[in-house]
Amino acid sequence: MHEDLKVNIWKAIVAEAANECGRDPEISIFLEQHILRFDDFASSLAMLLSVKLGSKHFPPLVLQGLFEDFYRQSPEQVEFAVLDLVATQQRDPAAVHYFEIMLFLKGYQALQAYRLAHWLWRNDRKTMAYFIQNRMTEVFAVDIHPAAVIGKGILLDHATSLVIGETAVVDDNVSLLHEVTLGGTGKETGDRHPKVHKSVLIGAGAKILGNVVIGEGAKVGAGSVVLDDVPPHYTVAGVPAQIVGRTEVAEPSLEMNQKLVRNEKDGSAGVEADVQV
Repeated sequence: MHEDLKVNIWKAIVAEAANECGRDPEISIFLEQHILRFDDFASSLAMLLSVKLGSKHFPPLVLQGLFEDFYRQSPEQVEFAVLDLVATQQRDPAAVHYFEIMLFLKGYQALQAYRLAHWLWRNDRKTMAYFIQNRMTEVFAVDIHPAAVIGKGILLDHATSLVIGETAVVDDNVSLLHEVTLGGTGKETGDRHPKVHKSVLIGAGAKILGNVVIGEGAKVGAGSVVLDDVPPHYTVAGVPAQIVGRTEVAEPSLEMNQKLVRNEKDGSAGVEADVQV
């Protein structure tokens, strides 16, 4: 990512916040505390997340220092946070302004909290990683194991009741809606969770279970239960999920088209299904 993008996004956030202060003076103190008094994106985000995740048992100031260490030692994670922000703004029609995504969308905030927990896990600070995971579930209703591997440019849309297991992998530019589960199939140990490749769109309530592969550019319909691999650029739906056609675009996660379309290559003459993603 070009450094210019990170700088430009931060400038946009500051400008949006300043404009809102002029439009609605009653929110100005909040925006000053969370955005306008900071010089850069990472410092502002660190403070915001520490306040969200802190409690009387674990002071926000301690968490803020932890986030600042994280961003200082892993500057690429600041870039990931920016790319997640851009992904949300581009794909979610309800997400208009960058500063509102950062301040109010819990899917975005939970994803950034996971990134800290994952860093802690990889640095053998597993108890602290579990603490962050626990607070994330309590505050955001999002449960992502710290060992899971998640790429950049991710959209967690709404995100309530999202569950991602320990050995799951989610590649770049994936979009997941609420109540998605990337889980196991029972009490098996080892590598037991899904591997989701680039640009996949997973609809609300979909359950993908076991060490299965969701191919690049695939689409999973809402409420589906996926127990087998999904080929790249195919759409699946149902319980258990079955292939219903090829995807209409190369990157469904970017398009966010909530319809499932049966196409001629699968013998259904391009009829649009009533099932939504």
